[in-house]
This record gives sequence, structure tokens and C-alpha cells, in this order.
Amino acid sequence: MRVIGLMSGTSYDAVDAAAADLRVEAGTLSLTPLGLISQAYDTRLRDELAAALPPAATTLETVCRLDTRIGQAFAELAARADRELCDGRADLVASHGQTVFHWADGGRVHGSLQIGQPAWIAERTGRPVVSDFRPRDIAAGGQGAPLVAAMDVMWLRDRPGHPVALNLGGIANITVPGDDGREPLAYDTGPANALVDAAVRHLTGGRLDIDAEGAMAARGTVHRPLLDRLLAEPYYARPAPKTTGKELFHEGHLLAALDGLALPADDVVATVTALTAHTVADAVRSHAGTEVIASGGGTRNPTLMRMLAAALPGIPVRTSDALGLPAAAKEAYAFAVLGFLTLHSLAGTVPACTGARHAAVLGSLTPGAGPLRLPTPVPGGAPTRLRVGQDRPFGR
Repeated sequence: MRVIGLMSGTSYDAVDAAAADLRVEAGTLSLTPLGLISQAYDTRLRDELAAALPPAATTLETVCRLDTRIGQAFAELAARADRELCDGRADLVASHGQTVFHWADGGRVHGSLQIGQPAWIAERTGRPVVSDFRPRDIAAGGQGAPLVAAMDVMWLRDRPGHPVALNLGGIANITVPGDDGREPLAYDTGPANALVDAAVRHLTGGRLDIDAEGAMAARGTVHRPLLDRLLAEPYYARPAPKTTGKELFHEGHLLAALDGLALPADDVVATVTALTAHTVADAVRSHAGTEVIASGGGTRNPTLMRMLAAALPGIPVRTSDALGLPAAAKEAYAFAVLGFLTLHSLAGTVPACTGARHAAVLGSLTPGAGPLRLPTPVPGGAPTRLRVGQDRPFGR
């Protein structure tokens, strides 16, 4: 089955579309990557989205407009992915949408809102669409995140030692697959690019959006008093499972920590970059990690990756590319996997990772142009392992 996974993360800079050929054999889900294409949000849409996100106030009119325009952007990229990556023969689109609010309060998640109306995708592509993945896990008492853990656990469970999967998006999250009788575990460790991006935008007056190639952080010096203020955030001490987002780690959070400090811009960016490395390294050590397999946009920041490696002496830090899964596309591939599981009526969560009472089939299904036909059940039930490779030519 050819599935297109669509993803735009908490950095909300672009939409990614990753296509995969997926099949289950003897309890193993085989994933053959078919490629990735990305499309940046147009400047106006990105600015409107940024202006509507917490802690800003917004209106239902704005939410409706964004839901439509983001859905249209996802739809155009899905159509391109079908044409360019699947030879026009995609079977399914799995769309995560754009997270605009994750309602966490008192250590619990009460709701999560992803926009990007799937009807536009179904209408444009003619393919059925699975979307709105997070609410079902939340309704079952879970955090609704990190949903990538379901794929990580299947993918890494047979690796030696104690591997740790790391995603560096706007927020950083880890998955520890579990072994030797230990349950798997996954949670958000804190910000990855969220505070770095916020610092760059604030300190350059909006001239820059990101610290390209980690250049500002590389020129700067970590300011320990600022780092200590940032590390005092209570979220870091909370037990897992836990999840967070830009509702907490936004520009205002950084400005509060900077109160009374007059620092060079490069030093501020270096310090918030070090915050990510420090909090991720703490999490890896706390679970006796023996290797880190990283993915996400943060892997393209060489300064962050150097800081992380320095904070984890003796523990290899590599990207998922080394294991055959492109680091830039891993989350999009994860939602392709989740969409495949949903279409086959298979659970897409690991309760020990999200904190849910039970595993659940995720998402909502929007029919495509033709009659909706669910596939035959997977022989033997849900797969327990994931193999990534190019062992079968496309289309066979």
C-alpha cells in the first residue's frame, strides 16, 4: 500500500510530504521510503498563523480561514506527492495537520487542535484521508503525544543496548523502546527549535526566522545565569509521560528569563541552544541511553548537534539517515505508518508512552473520490516490528 504522510511541525515553516510503500509480513511492517517533498508556507499564511498562535488572542473567523488555507496548502502538496513520488497511484493520505493548540493543564492534556481541513485534500487528490490523530488518545486518558513513539518502538526494539529516538522539531521528544522487562517510554523533553527561533526573530527584529546553520549560536558564549533561569522551569522536573508546546515555550517565556539581563544576541541564541542540548542529554542519561538516533529540523543545526554530542560523552549521536530513514522526513513517515494502521483498524498508540488507559485506533477518515473500501484485516493482527529498507522495487 502506498501512503503519503503529511506533516507540519511546531516550527510551522513548511509542509512535508513523505511517501512510503507499506506492507505487513509475519508480524513485521516493512516501510520502503519513496521520497520526500516539501513546500514552505507562503509568507502571508505563515504570518497569519504566527499571529494567531498562543499567547496571542484570535477569532473563530481567523481559525476558519487558517483551517481552509492550510488544508488547501496540504492538498496541493499531497497532489504533487502522489504524482511525483507515487506515479499517481497513492492509496491513502495521512495528514497530521498543523497544531495550533495543545491544551495541557495540571499535568494532564485535555485537548489538542490540529487544523488543515482534510476535505480539501480528499477533494484535490481523490484519495481517502486519515486525519485528526491526537484526540482519540487524549480521550483515552493519554497525552496525545508523542505519537511517533508507536513507530519508534517497532523500529528500534531489537537494537542492542538502550537506543533513544530523538526528534528535534519546535519541541524535542524522545522514545525509549524498552527492554529487559522495562516498559517503553516517550515524552517531550522541552524546547528544541522553539526558543531558538523565538530568540532569533526577537533579536533581529523579524529580519531572520531561524539560526541558519547554527551560526549565531556558534559565535556566542553560553551565559550560565540565563541558562539557570531557563532550567528553573518546573516542566523539566515533571515525571513522564508529559507533553508541552509553544503554549509554554514561546517568546514571552524567553523574555521573562531575560528580564534584567543585557546580553549580546549571539550569546542569547547560544544559551537557548545549549538549553535544548542540556535538557535532551539529561533525559538520555536518565534512561541509561547507549545511543541517540536523531531526526527533525534540529539535526540541520550543526551547533546544536555539537553541543548535544559534547553533553553526551561516550554516547554516539547519529541521525536516522544512518538507519535508512531520512531525518528530515521521519515524522511524515511516522504519520504514514499511523494512517496505514488506522485504515487497517489497528491501534496506533503505545499506552506506556502516551499515558493512555489503552491503545486506540487513531483519527478520522474522509472518503476520497471513489467508494470507501477498507482493506482486508492484517493476518496475525498488529505488527510488532518495523523494517526500513529498499528491498522491493516500487509498485510490485
